[in-house]
Amino acid sequence: MHYYQLGEIPPKRHTQFRKPDGSLYHEQLFSTEGFNDTYATLYHTNPPTQIRQIGSPYSVAPKLIHDKQLKHRSLRGFDISPVEDYLESRKPVLVNNDCKIILSAPRKSMTDYFFKNADADEIIFVHEGQGTLRTMYGNIEFGYGDYLVIPRGTIYQMAFHNEANRLFIVESSSPVTTPKRYRNSHGQLMEHAPFCERDIRKPSVLETYDEKGDYPLFIKKQDQMYPYHYKGHPFNVIGWDGYLYPYAFSIHDFEPITGRVHQPPPVHQTFAARGFVVCSFVPRLYDYHPLAIPAPYNHSNIDSDEVLYYVDGEFMSRKHVEKGQITLHPGGIPHGPHPGTVEKSIGVKGTEELAVMVDTFKPLLMTNYAADIEDEDYYLSWL
Repeated sequence: MHYYQLGEIPPKRHTQFRKPDGSLYHEQLFSTEGFNDTYATLYHTNPPTQIRQIGSPYSVAPKLIHDKQLKHRSLRGFDISPVEDYLESRKPVLVNNDCKIILSAPRKSMTDYFFKNADADEIIFVHEGQGTLRTMYGNIEFGYGDYLVIPRGTIYQMAFHNEANRLFIVESSSPVTTPKRYRNSHGQLMEHAPFCERDIRKPSVLETYDEKGDYPLFIKKQDQMYPYHYKGHPFNVIGWDGYLYPYAFSIHDFEPITGRVHQPPPVHQTFAARGFVVCSFVPRLYDYHPLAIPAPYNHSNIDSDEVLYYVDGEFMSRKHVEKGQITLHPGGIPHGPHPGTVEKSIGVKGTEELAVMVDTFKPLLMTNYAADIEDEDYYLSWL
């Protein structure tokens, strides 16, 4: 990310910044990885420390299925039933210590409470639906195909336009960044990167509520949900600046990297974190060598689990793909195109497929929600 400023800030940080009535605004340093990584400086109309816990925390830890069977799996993602409440709708399906992969189908907006994930950065991919991500940093409009990247500790609300919403969420236990190989020594995205800073949509409307009352806030920490109440409105920031803030990036703005022969999955990489990467498969021209085989070659997954979330379009390497389907190809056994798809792909000029891939470097465990929506015969589909 690069430097950004929104709202009113003083000429120099950590100095007096006063309201029109002469009282001080309340400065807050918001940083990740202690003081060693990106940060932002926010100025509040009321102290951000005036909070109190109401009620006991409750567990939101995934219920794991400790299945040691090494086999390819498929989940019917759209079989996750819609739920009225946003937090209740979040169903983790595949997890490890580095990330959680979550399916969500909320019907209602978050109108009477706020949420803060103190455990993880979030990548929310919007498969269906549109609305506004409201945060203490300002608002971001979102729609079909948007990634919403929300740093841990950000207070936010999801405001949906209607009840038809499908979200694919990745929680990261480490900060989410752009891949290092896309950036120069100054942090600028380079010419060969498949997207640039113009494609990043930052908060544009800063709502400042200088109000006091009782504002419910749910804080997630160590897989516990803590009910808190703020004395002042959580969106009481008059201005901020820095390198740490939520943003949106549309999968439709990802420019695919192609070649004369089939390109490996790293060319599709979009985000990086410790222990996993996120890639975007988008409409693109196929390989143009006269003897090219557009279908991917068989690959031995030795060091990583590969998760593919199918969004839209036709997939030349798979049969009977549905929207919202998730495939898990675990490390340790090879995977590749389904029978007949290699020959079928020869001579095809392009693809309209749209998918999100998550590659993890530690094994993923299934949850009870995953077991409920699994296609148990998927591993036989290569025979």
